[in-house]
Amino acid sequence: LIVIKPPILIADLAARMGLKPFNIMADLVKMGVFIAPTQPLEPEVAAKVCDIHGFTFEREKRDKDKGFHKVEEVIKEPELPAKEPEDLLKNRPPIVTIMGHVDHGKTSILDFFRKSKVVSGEAGGITQHIGAYQVIHNDQEITFLDTPGHAIFSDMRARGADITDIVIIVVAANDGIMPQTLEAINHAKKAKKTIIVAINKCDLPSANVDRVKSQLAENGLQTTDFGGDTEFAEVSALNGMGMESLLELIALQAEVLELKANPKATSRAAVIEARVVPGRGTTATVIVESGTLKVGTPFICGPYAGKVRSLINDRGTAVKSAHPGMPVEVIGFEELPNVGDHLTEMKSEREAKSLATERQEAQRLARLKPQHRNRMEDLYSMVRDGGGKAQLKLILKCDVQGSVEAIKKAVLAIESAKVECTFITAAAGPITESDVSYAASTDAIILGFNVKVEAKAVKSAKAATVEIKLYSVVYELIDQVREAMLGLLEPLTRETVIGHAEVRQIFKLNRGRVAGSFVMDGRIHRKAHARVIRGGIPVFDGRMSTLRRFKDEVEEVRTNFECGIRLGEFNEYQEGDVIECYKLEKYA
Repeated sequence: LIVIKPPILIADLAARMGLKPFNIMADLVKMGVFIAPTQPLEPEVAAKVCDIHGFTFEREKRDKDKGFHKVEEVIKEPELPAKEPEDLLKNRPPIVTIMGHVDHGKTSILDFFRKSKVVSGEAGGITQHIGAYQVIHNDQEITFLDTPGHAIFSDMRARGADITDIVIIVVAANDGIMPQTLEAINHAKKAKKTIIVAINKCDLPSANVDRVKSQLAENGLQTTDFGGDTEFAEVSALNGMGMESLLELIALQAEVLELKANPKATSRAAVIEARVVPGRGTTATVIVESGTLKVGTPFICGPYAGKVRSLINDRGTAVKSAHPGMPVEVIGFEELPNVGDHLTEMKSEREAKSLATERQEAQRLARLKPQHRNRMEDLYSMVRDGGGKAQLKLILKCDVQGSVEAIKKAVLAIESAKVECTFITAAAGPITESDVSYAASTDAIILGFNVKVEAKAVKSAKAATVEIKLYSVVYELIDQVREAMLGLLEPLTRETVIGHAEVRQIFKLNRGRVAGSFVMDGRIHRKAHARVIRGGIPVFDGRMSTLRRFKDEVEEVRTNFECGIRLGEFNEYQEGDVIECYKLEKYA
């Protein structure tokens, strides 16, 4: 055990382990940490060095009251017990994710349960971010996650499958299985979740339920009436047909799964959405996994600490606590958490902040490590292929963090050999004046998805000529970015020779010299490019500035005609020079 008080010097650490300082320096280089021999080490780095040599490191800090050093208290996030005592376990609501192809009716089914119409408020009829809601069926709570159906939100759907107990795969009876349906099935299977199939739109004349069942069987989901174990319900979210049966199936499967949690354990919740709400600040929607989350609870969530200032349920009502399986919006985050992070109750705010500081420092050290460097072969290829890529710089602002992550991934997946897309920043929240300033200084375009632009930002953008583009439907944003990337492609230039003229006489004028020429072939055009060739070697290349026939300015002179030619500021014509006229055509 090695205990050292800050500052932690390389020489001191080496002496404690019986090593030479250069041994420590070699370890640091291998770790990607480059510092001077006299520079103090970060405690986390010192701990890693000690670990390499089989030692355990602990940091000392001074006790101001007693004047001596003691080992600093090690603060850790409370760990989940391997097994909760049976007498403390209580039934909890099942967490259900609804998945399927876009427009097959996922949100409509959920809305029917909630007795509201969210679909009408969704841009393009497509769910834009994860929401969580509870419904009551025969006095039993059921928690639903409404995951986005658009293809690029596959990662968000995957998160939903990972925290749920039951997955409802929605398939339209008239369309059958589609690519996103298969994707949803694969997510649910990979997460090893119980699957229930809801065959929707069974009220339509074009509905073909048997075809859907056959397609399900082909993809590994054999329904119960076909001799399999996959439960299904034939429903219509429009008129309510079969919806009670679907709820009964969910309740039955929940009973089989024996879902339980300890409401008295240390509270822990999973973040399924995060956003900045005007008047509330940074908030996150969470599903409580264990314990009871209460107002006033200090917590750690990823690298950030916080304290629950308020809890809002799915109906928009403030509540004092949230039990296992319950979705709530938590107000009290210092920073925006990531979707998928776990919120864990801490003993005190002091401990939460101390652990947050430690995690942030660990992240800072990780960022300091050298990143991947291009190899010489990479640099050679860039030069050979035209000197590197054009840069499309973007600042992305969305209404919620989940959309930020999904849109970033979709844009970065756009392949281009000559254009590289870079996100300067990407965050949830309105477009502000500082966003515009950042865009102006980095030559970036601002993209807004379901967000407002602050009044000051509008004025600043106009003054700085910063482009702001706003969208409410995700695939329109992706398509326009793709077009922008195509527009940035540097076009290739094709040269086409259109004629030759021989210089036969030079005329001296006040403004310079004009070459009296005879068009030998093709044509000479006034707006074309031209070069002077002498003895087979070009001596000038530029634009045509004057083309005359006698005293008249003309647009074009054809073969076997004489003309007067002046090229830019060139005056060194000689008899016998050949003027080659050509045009440049650009193509992608």
